[in-house]
Amino acid sequence: MTRNISRRDFLKKSALATAGLSIVPNIVLGKGFGHISPSDKLNIAAVGIGGMGNANLGNMEKTENIVALCDVDWKYSKGVFDRLKDAKRYKDYRKMYDEMGKDIDAVLVATADHTHAMISADAITMGKHVYCQKPLTHSVYESRLLTNLAAKYKVATQMGNQGASGEGVNLTCEWIWNGEIGEITKVECATDRPIWPQGLMTPEKADKIPSTLDWDLFTGPARMKPFNNIYHPWNWRGWWDYGTGALGDMACHIMHPVFMALNLGYPTKVQGSSTLLLQDCAPQAQHVKYIFPARENMPKVAMPEVEVHWYDGGMMPDRPAGFPQGKELMQSGGGLVIFHGTKDTLICGCYGANPWLISGRVPNAPKVCRRVNVSHEQDWIRACKETPANRVMTKSDFSSAGPFNEMVVMGVLAVRLQNLNKELLWDGANMKFTNIGPDEQIKIIIKDGFKVHDGHPTFNKDWTEPLNAQQFAQELIKHNYRDGWKLVDMPA
Repeated sequence: MTRNISRRDFLKKSALATAGLSIVPNIVLGKGFGHISPSDKLNIAAVGIGGMGNANLGNMEKTENIVALCDVDWKYSKGVFDRLKDAKRYKDYRKMYDEMGKDIDAVLVATADHTHAMISADAITMGKHVYCQKPLTHSVYESRLLTNLAAKYKVATQMGNQGASGEGVNLTCEWIWNGEIGEITKVECATDRPIWPQGLMTPEKADKIPSTLDWDLFTGPARMKPFNNIYHPWNWRGWWDYGTGALGDMACHIMHPVFMALNLGYPTKVQGSSTLLLQDCAPQAQHVKYIFPARENMPKVAMPEVEVHWYDGGMMPDRPAGFPQGKELMQSGGGLVIFHGTKDTLICGCYGANPWLISGRVPNAPKVCRRVNVSHEQDWIRACKETPANRVMTKSDFSSAGPFNEMVVMGVLAVRLQNLNKELLWDGANMKFTNIGPDEQIKIIIKDGFKVHDGHPTFNKDWTEPLNAQQFAQELIKHNYRDGWKLVDMPA
């Protein structure tokens, strides 16, 4: 090999010459972590490193090369910059891709929800492997796009719902598939989130933008609003322009075993309700009801139509019959899932952790799920180093994470469209509601106008002008982006 041949060119030519052989990390060979030669290491770039990106990097940096770091807030991300001094630093991921694209093998995306899709899509079309934090995207269309792009470009992908690689999801799936609790027609899920502010009025004043923050880049494809300290850092989760509220944040953890164990696809019906619904901020508490049609029966259990409920903000389902008195209903990790079966009831926590049956039985079902004995991030790294023909799919590959995330953000749509006062009918294949008429209108509260005068409360609510409901729903499904920001096209 001459000095003029790049590492990437060498690997591509070697892969072709060896008909599918690829770099195989030691963990796949069952030898544990040992010495990894430089040619075995991925060159990873990270976008969004101050929060979960920091944790994700902690599970990558000991075995791989972290060559570039990008964040719009250099104060929030200072600790990572200081720890990974050899990585080149950026504020704009587009500049990073332009300058270092040829030297990057894979990208970690851990920004605010509203920029996940754009950053991930650009990386995939460059042929880069992608690990993207949950929720995978901010909209239904974006989820469908990433699913299709990953399939077209044959890159290794992983959504950052780390519980997908845990034993709880495995056991929950295996018990249900073995018929241990019978047919399931109802599932209830809940979380103790939000633990960040929600249900707030839109700030009326602008705060000074910190010198370390590029607010324009943080805003990205969303509509530009004056900066306020309530938006950043971290609290953006509760604001519709940037986050998806408690449902988007936690359902990717809590509802994952439901999606996987019941082989769910598109819901056909959905309806949402909440505490005071505002134009800009997610409500303090929400309830969403999905209806999924019957799926193909499995060898040991049928898959009939099922309703799936979501609760957050302190709202909870009723205690199921036989649930131990005095025992807290909320399970580990601030999550709860109740599978109501015709034979038994299965309970688990966030990530599907610690599943148990109300009957007290401990099933001994066949172990048919692949076990992951490393971190969620390291399993993705393993997949990145395998050729597409020989790759073992990660536990939250975009082929399943994309459709699952569509289910999650569908719940957000149900909440935001609740003022239509009806059950919404969903055409999943075509990504549209079929029972919102072209002339229907919707109004949403901007401010609640709450005041107390002489001990008497009043609510002089400030509403938006009537909006065309069909157009409003379509924008929630497929966003219109701010000038200067464009999402790649859906592959044919």
